[in-house]
Amino acid sequence: MSSPSTVRFLTGITTTGTPHLGNYVGAIRPAVQASRRAGTENFYFLADYHALIKCDEPARIQRSTLEIAACWLAAGLDADKVFFYRQSDIPEIPELTWLLTCVTGKGVLNRAHAYKASVDKNTAAGNDPDADVTAGLFMYPVLMAADILMFKAHKIPVGRDQVQHIEMARDMAQSFNHLYGEHFVLPEAAVDESVAMLPGLDGRKMSKSYDNIIPLFAPPAQIRKQIAGIVTDSRAPGEPKEVEGSALFQIYQAFASPQESDALRKAYAEGIAWGDAKQWLFERIDREIAPMRERYEALAGNPAELEKILQHGAEKARARSAPFMAELRHAVGLRNLGTGAGAGKKEKAARAALPVFKQYREADGKFYFRLLDVDGAELMQSAGFESPKEAGQLIAQLKQGDTAALKQVAAWWRSARNPAEVMQAFAEMGN
Repeated sequence: MSSPSTVRFLTGITTTGTPHLGNYVGAIRPAVQASRRAGTENFYFLADYHALIKCDEPARIQRSTLEIAACWLAAGLDADKVFFYRQSDIPEIPELTWLLTCVTGKGVLNRAHAYKASVDKNTAAGNDPDADVTAGLFMYPVLMAADILMFKAHKIPVGRDQVQHIEMARDMAQSFNHLYGEHFVLPEAAVDESVAMLPGLDGRKMSKSYDNIIPLFAPPAQIRKQIAGIVTDSRAPGEPKEVEGSALFQIYQAFASPQESDALRKAYAEGIAWGDAKQWLFERIDREIAPMRERYEALAGNPAELEKILQHGAEKARARSAPFMAELRHAVGLRNLGTGAGAGKKEKAARAALPVFKQYREADGKFYFRLLDVDGAELMQSAGFESPKEAGQLIAQLKQGDTAALKQVAAWWRSARNPAEVMQAFAEMGN
């Protein structure tokens, strides 16, 4: 079991395609590096349930699962030091998805970016707003929340376009905690603006959707050929060239050291021929990828060994998920009948008779909480916190009657309309 000070990170990888250089630079390499940080636990899962939303080709999903697992391990992920598992091997995740579904308003899901984009596209085309929208697409944020909340993850590395899903997971966790007691950790998005977004062969974002990718472990001859096809301008050898807006230079920079990037920048200014610049790029990529290729090919060629690694990862993950799911089942009333049928009513009545904290985020980007009495009237409002984790930790300390925490918030409750009620509320929670 992790210590209270351990920070848990969780990352999911959808199994719908072959990893490419953009995946490596933007997700795989930084995540592998991050997995070695002290004081952290790291969860990496192959999101094959999520893949079913986008793909109805069984063989493709199976092949993608194999290739992605092999890529991550070849890139240096140590399966013995992290939690590395296949989503569909954790039966508690779909069960938790249902529990969260029962505390999540449909209006919340109506606002999800992916669902809204599909509705807007259909509306613009004059079709029924929900044409070709599956319940899987609509429920995607709930499944994602279950992935996160199951392992009490603190930090979720995501792109800025995924922040909404983390906020929705927080909302679901708060709704559940309010009804059934404090079970879930409230996750926080970790957006790294420094992670490179790699351009593809045509200058647009490298993406399977644009068919402009370079597969991560393609044979060297294929990588050389694809690099030769990168779009460049018509400037001849000897003419100075601009690094700004050059897809070739951006890809090189994502692999090179600052000194190497400066050398190519100088060569651009001196009029390097595009063919020579592309050779520089091929050699730099091959220098980093070639040492990993042998390990990748060995794993990809031995599915039984990969399956063994994933099953071991699932066993480790289920050592956490199975007891936690038992706790959640008991919390919602899915219990052994011999435990006492009236227990649930007593627990709910006891919670309802206590003051509650409500955590929220303001337009200034800071996180606040209010203390409400049993009738919902505000007793106290906090100052702003830079992260939800800070606010959540203070709330937990207050609930435990921590003396230092009470001193920290004394100025807030003394400015409340009825300080005596605030003190009484803390006393009740401490008991």
